[in-house]
Amino acid sequence: MKKKHLKYSPLIFIILAICTIIFDAGFIQGERVIQVIDRLYFVYLIGIIVTIPIKYYLDIRNYLKLRIWIKDLILWLSYNYLLVTTHFNDLTINSDGIQIHPKIWLFIAFIVSGFRELSAVKIKWRYKHTNPAVIFSGSFFLVILAGTFLLMLPRATHSGIHFMDALFTSTSAVCVTGLIVVDTGTYFTQLGQFIILILIQLGGIGIMTFTSFFSFFFMGGSSFQSMIMLGNLTNEHKIAEVIGTLKKILFFTFLVETIVFLLIYLNVRTSTGLEQQDPAFFSVFHAVSAFCNAGFSTIPDSFYNIHFRFNYYLHSIVALGFIVGGLGFPVIINIYSVVKNRIRNLVYRLFRKRKSKYQLTVISLNTKLVLYSTVILLIVGTIIFYFSEYGNTLQDHRGAGKIIISFFGAATPRTAGFNTVDTSAIRIQTLLFVIFLMWIGASPGSTGGGIKTSTFALALMNVISLAKGKEKIELDHRQIQESSVIRAFAFMFLSLLVIGCAILLLFITDQDKNPADIIFEVFSAFSTVGLSRGITGALSPAGKIIIVITMFVGRVGVLTLLLTLLRKSPKRFIQYPKEGIIIN
Repeated sequence: MKKKHLKYSPLIFIILAICTIIFDAGFIQGERVIQVIDRLYFVYLIGIIVTIPIKYYLDIRNYLKLRIWIKDLILWLSYNYLLVTTHFNDLTINSDGIQIHPKIWLFIAFIVSGFRELSAVKIKWRYKHTNPAVIFSGSFFLVILAGTFLLMLPRATHSGIHFMDALFTSTSAVCVTGLIVVDTGTYFTQLGQFIILILIQLGGIGIMTFTSFFSFFFMGGSSFQSMIMLGNLTNEHKIAEVIGTLKKILFFTFLVETIVFLLIYLNVRTSTGLEQQDPAFFSVFHAVSAFCNAGFSTIPDSFYNIHFRFNYYLHSIVALGFIVGGLGFPVIINIYSVVKNRIRNLVYRLFRKRKSKYQLTVISLNTKLVLYSTVILLIVGTIIFYFSEYGNTLQDHRGAGKIIISFFGAATPRTAGFNTVDTSAIRIQTLLFVIFLMWIGASPGSTGGGIKTSTFALALMNVISLAKGKEKIELDHRQIQESSVIRAFAFMFLSLLVIGCAILLLFITDQDKNPADIIFEVFSAFSTVGLSRGITGALSPAGKIIIVITMFVGRVGVLTLLLTLLRKSPKRFIQYPKEGIIIN
């Protein structure tokens, strides 16, 4: 090994350690194998402790920043502490997953150090030949593939799982869809459910967000090319604010998930129906699944389960989680900035007795459009669901319970995927309206899917403007960019094209299924909703592949995939003469 390559020695030991952890946690071993694994952990610790100082000695110029020294010193001291205090036989792994023991901290240290060492690796690439859409789509594909093999570990399930079912589950989790071919609560062990939980979290926020944040956190900076790419991925146009946006995304994600977790836990810690589950893990799983609009649940039949069917408090908390998650990070960050600056101004005026030095951040047009669309869809959806299902799926509920279930039924089709009623029993008019809501989906920049609320709102506003004889779309004394309208109609057309192709193919591969059920399934898959009329597990292998592809396309985005496949045309400054086309 060349001298300059010795600086990667800690990363090699960490990769070996993580592979050993996967083998240790995922496979059943005998006593002798366990002893060998424990010795390997000891070797990895010694190797990392020895090679970290060597890495600094060989590459001191890249570690001159004080905070990098402090962070690495803390990690190095943590390894020394674990070497002295960790007893390797403290970790027991059974069929129900990993129980929390002191050795878990060793695993956490390896994973955190893995992020740190990977963030220090400099990959040479040419930005002009690298499409951010390729990296975005590729990151999802790699996480899906990794999740598939992790779910196939012997300890992840009670009785094993086929590759196709593992691939389907992993895709559904990473694409935050919620469609399942096997029951999450009974088929997977707690280890398998934990893997699904991690896949949901990575898919909801995006693996690029995590890796970029860790890179900045440990290394204290990022290249200009990386900042441009991350700006494209996070919809942040100001390069100087890209890292700040990443921090806010992670902060709001974990804040909302923590609040939802606490509210759920306070409700279910003494609840019946969870005798076979840990209430804390149940609460964490559903908090993450709700905010990420995943729709996965560890209880059969989701919240239509007999033990939770009338738990209106729980329904309200989960609905709060996926509605906030579906608003989109740009909207949440904009509202946060407005509230923060107004509070600053108020405090400054009260204590300084003069005008504030802070400028007010205005509520953006995108935020207003998203909020208006969301509120209108929720109100109209609740009313329609209430009157349409009053004597049908709502007949067992009384008073305010009918309103809460109707509100939940109007909110969950917009990519949440949880259900509080029997979806297969809803009336045909309700079914059509639910499909319409699934197609619209959540808001841009959110954890949800669909064509997005702003896309539908722009299309509707354009129709109204044309009917009034206006050539431009105006809202709140502002004019909407023509490029936004063009993208909206392009995305609507492409979404219907993909959905139509998927439906046609399923009609061929699964001719024994009800056409209405197939149409419902495809809309649910493309919009990453997760609602089903009970045919997911009964689909043919070819049908499952079609749904997997549909989920992936729906989560990544049709336009993103086109950007991945097609080379971007250079800008041209030549303008040809205009000529009209007869439309109607």
